[in-house]
Amino acid sequence: MPDRPVYQRVLLKLSGEALMGRREYGLDNDTVRAIATDIGVVAGMGVQVSIVIGGGNIFRGISGAAAGMERAQADYMGMLATVMNALAMQSALEECGVPTRVQSAIPMSSVCEPYIRRRAERHMEKGRVVIFAAGTGNPFFTTDTAAALRATEMHCDALFKGTQVDGVYSADPRKVAGAARYEQLTYHDVLANDLAVMDAAAISLARENALPIVVFNIHAPGAFAAVVRGEGRFTRIVEPQ
Repeated sequence: MPDRPVYQRVLLKLSGEALMGRREYGLDNDTVRAIATDIGVVAGMGVQVSIVIGGGNIFRGISGAAAGMERAQADYMGMLATVMNALAMQSALEECGVPTRVQSAIPMSSVCEPYIRRRAERHMEKGRVVIFAAGTGNPFFTTDTAAALRATEMHCDALFKGTQVDGVYSADPRKVAGAARYEQLTYHDVLANDLAVMDAAAISLARENALPIVVFNIHAPGAFAAVVRGEGRFTRIVEPQ
């Protein structure tokens, strides 16, 4: 296996739930710091890193809509939750000595920059980790779709999906004994078999732009750096050759 990274510019998608640790909601500071440390290692390898974080640990728009709230309003509340998570991750990264910028799709100049594509690319070229907050800025679109969109706009080599398990399985391995793990899949495989990787809009956008998706366990120490080098356990989703 190569010692050097096989990707030079990547986007890491984190769910809000990935920041909870063993809590039932909110942020677990130790978990956030552990993830930030691993991101810092990858940035220290010279890889240009950007991040999209969900907000499900604080508020999930679709759940609010299911409880009777108007869907667009609920989604905007979910976007604000992602900004809170982005600021927490920025703080943890800067504690590790990693320069960062938060850019929000919903302008809020008092706390972060507005999303500007060329500025974001320039930050990454200067070695700063860019955290994209507030999803796409539009209701009815998930942060999975935002991740595929930003990765495409940033001309990333791959989209890394940090999950609770070490790849894509035929069923949730935490609930189904003997669930099969896949080393590699096509976008069609994911859509046709309704595999719970990312939503259909995100997978379709990645397929249209030939954006590889790498799924790995974000909670395994050092896993992010390993998969960036092409090592360790992960599932790669690509267009068939």
